[in-house]
Amino acid sequence: MSFDSAAFLFFFLPLLLILEALVRPVRAKNALLCLAGLVFYAFGELWALALLAVSALVNWLLGALASRGRKWAVALAAALNLALLGACKYLGFFGSGLALLGVGLSLPQLVAPAGVSFFTFKGISYVADAYKRPENASGSFFEALFYISFLPEVMSGPLSRFSNFRAQLGARERSAELTARGARRFIAGLAKKLLLSGGAAVIADAAFSAGSGLDARLAWLGAVAYTLQLYLDFSGYSDMAVGLGSMLGFRCPENFNYPYAAVSIADFWRRWHISLSLWFRDYVYIPLGGSRRGRWRTAANKAAVFLLCGLWHGASLTFVLWGAWHALLSALESLRILDVERWRRTAAGRVLSRVYTLLAVTLGFVMFRAESVEAGFAFIGAMFTGWDFSPAGQLLLARSLDGWTLLASALALLVSAPLLPALRARLARGGERLSAGAEALGGAASLVLLVLCAAALASGGFAPFIYFQF
Repeated sequence: MSFDSAAFLFFFLPLLLILEALVRPVRAKNALLCLAGLVFYAFGELWALALLAVSALVNWLLGALASRGRKWAVALAAALNLALLGACKYLGFFGSGLALLGVGLSLPQLVAPAGVSFFTFKGISYVADAYKRPENASGSFFEALFYISFLPEVMSGPLSRFSNFRAQLGARERSAELTARGARRFIAGLAKKLLLSGGAAVIADAAFSAGSGLDARLAWLGAVAYTLQLYLDFSGYSDMAVGLGSMLGFRCPENFNYPYAAVSIADFWRRWHISLSLWFRDYVYIPLGGSRRGRWRTAANKAAVFLLCGLWHGASLTFVLWGAWHALLSALESLRILDVERWRRTAAGRVLSRVYTLLAVTLGFVMFRAESVEAGFAFIGAMFTGWDFSPAGQLLLARSLDGWTLLASALALLVSAPLLPALRARLARGGERLSAGAEALGGAASLVLLVLCAAALASGGFAPFIYFQF
């Protein structure tokens, strides 16, 4: 089951919201929501649910030991969680690497359970935080299980911290306004996924499967389309998670802040997948020394983080190279070889910094999307050298650019830029009457989007969220 499936939207979610409203004691609500998260997750595979429950139990026990000053419990938690993640996602990858070294050891590629990259990182943070602050450890296994299996976050984050989650277990702010705001946020995320991401995907899929028909026009169009598709898909999921949490009375951490408005790679990662960036900052970058030991050490620490971030996304050299690309650029920015701060002292430099960041991110996402390293470099090569326009390329271009796809792509560009928040802020400053009108207009727009999403579900095929594979 997925947030954008008919079963969830028209059966599971309405039933959950009704039951949650009928149940009065907060502890009973917590039990209901924990059960809902487990049932939702169990729609994948029952063995995956058992794995999640065992992971929660092990991390809860190690958290109890860590809270008593047992530092080895933190190391053991990291080792066990990373071993689970490695076994589920990287066995086949390591086996291929051993084969290249002449070691004849065949390792199977296992089917990774949904969300394993997220609940293992939650487990590590739980134990590490319990060691740093013993009050962050819970004496209740139920609380740890609820945290790990929390319905809005269990499949693809955001990566919340247990201390923030636990603070909301006893008392939560509930109101019709917050519920309505959460519903609008959920519908906006659903529209990003069903209405806009799909349009960009048509162009991206055509370009990345063009083969000999790929030329510079289609390559650039496909690269930009995939950059939009990935943002709309994952930020759409994050909007749905935050909105669902709000409907249930929880505040989930924000995961995106218009990353394509970034002015540097460092700024991009302050805006893109924010909860993952903060996780790597707190549990990898700072323990390595952070920025406390000079520029070269800072650059090396950032490079290590980005290489690990690339590997976290999957067992493929394409992800490793994507991480290495961001590692290189972040290191150059730290060493002031790419002195973005200096560029931004002039108007032309501010434009340059945005163009550089967008170009760097787009090129990186080409390798992220490519089926192999060879295909990725061939695609990037076509972007800069593919000026021999063939009839096959012209046909592919014409087929991928129908009216709806162009409209969806234009709307995708609009949504990816921070124009709507600026408009809302201006309306809010216009007075109570104007602000109330904007709220009413937003509610009406949400109803229209919901109808359009329902129509898209009824007429189109199912496309899973991209980040479910991670």
